[in-house]
Amino acid sequence: MLLPAWKAPAVNARIPRRTAVRRTAIAATAAASAFSLAACGVMDGAGGSSDSAAPKKGDNITVGLLLPDKKTKRFEKFDYPLFKKQVLTLTNGKGKVLYANAEANESKQTKQLEEMIAEKVDVIVVDAIDAKGIVPAIEKAKDADIPVIAYDRLAQGPIDAYVSHDNELVGEVQGRSIVEALGGKAASSKIVMINGSLTDPNTARFETGAMDELKGKVQIAASYNTKDWLPEVAKANMETAIKTVGLSNIAAVYSANDGMAGAAIDALKEAGASKIPPVTGQDADLAAVQRIVSGEQYMSVYKSFILEANDAASIAVAKVQARSIEFDALTRDSVDSPTTKKIPSQLVPVVALTKDNIKDTVIQDGVYTVQDICTAEYAAACAEIGLK
Repeated sequence: MLLPAWKAPAVNARIPRRTAVRRTAIAATAAASAFSLAACGVMDGAGGSSDSAAPKKGDNITVGLLLPDKKTKRFEKFDYPLFKKQVLTLTNGKGKVLYANAEANESKQTKQLEEMIAEKVDVIVVDAIDAKGIVPAIEKAKDADIPVIAYDRLAQGPIDAYVSHDNELVGEVQGRSIVEALGGKAASSKIVMINGSLTDPNTARFETGAMDELKGKVQIAASYNTKDWLPEVAKANMETAIKTVGLSNIAAVYSANDGMAGAAIDALKEAGASKIPPVTGQDADLAAVQRIVSGEQYMSVYKSFILEANDAASIAVAKVQARSIEFDALTRDSVDSPTTKKIPSQLVPVVALTKDNIKDTVIQDGVYTVQDICTAEYAAACAEIGLK
């Protein structure tokens, strides 16, 4: 099974103050421990916890996977295929993944979840578009005795487990990167904040983390929420900011993810910016990595979707097969939602992705090759930073 080579959390990342969240390195250790258990044969029929004589289900299981959109490139390109591969690995090729993508449509996602309940899948893993709006469908799943695992975003309702990242830490890494980029000019610098969708609970966490680093250190000249994380909405908001704040007055742009970062950069270029100010991002999209190489985007947050997808699949299989040792090893963290307390969780480490560590992150982990990144358009920029 494919595991990233790096295991350390973001450089200089402080431990979050939230008591429910452990050091992210422990999450990686838990994942490694669980995979070691599997490799040693604990995942076969002879394994399992001492309080369970046999798993509830065998290898012939069906796992439902619901992802939110296709504009975030990682979901279709990485999360789904990695998740599917891990389920097959853990079930000796006998398990199935029933997959659906809601394409940023909340009602479509609810319908997809209800269809999976009707199909009597054994477990559902869902990255909710609307964390609150999906609750009735999750409750239907629970009534049908189908466990539900929240993926990437913490849905409300009776969730059995949660797999994501320390999302406030993501915001902290982004905010700290801006302050470091501005240096001694930070206190007098005006920045624009392009936040995510209000229906996504991660948005508030990203912003909280970012503000922990930005408040009192820079001037927040404008701040926007972005419907459904749509790049076109982010671009329109950036165009408004340019008009109200003034192109020459914008010293940096906090963008919560890479798709919106690209849109903000396009707006700045179209407005006539001769030099793009520092712009943050998240997800390490290929286009964003290329913008980082060329200097158009300052940084992204690399969240190992390899670990996240593998862990989610492992947790789902362990839950269905009632393998409490593996489940507990993979969910040593605990988080609260507005409706459910102490949700067993796996929080995957994050790292600030810059020109300096592309080799040690996305290339080393096999997410992209040098050839993927260093196309003809970016060959010269790649050569300048020794990427070849």
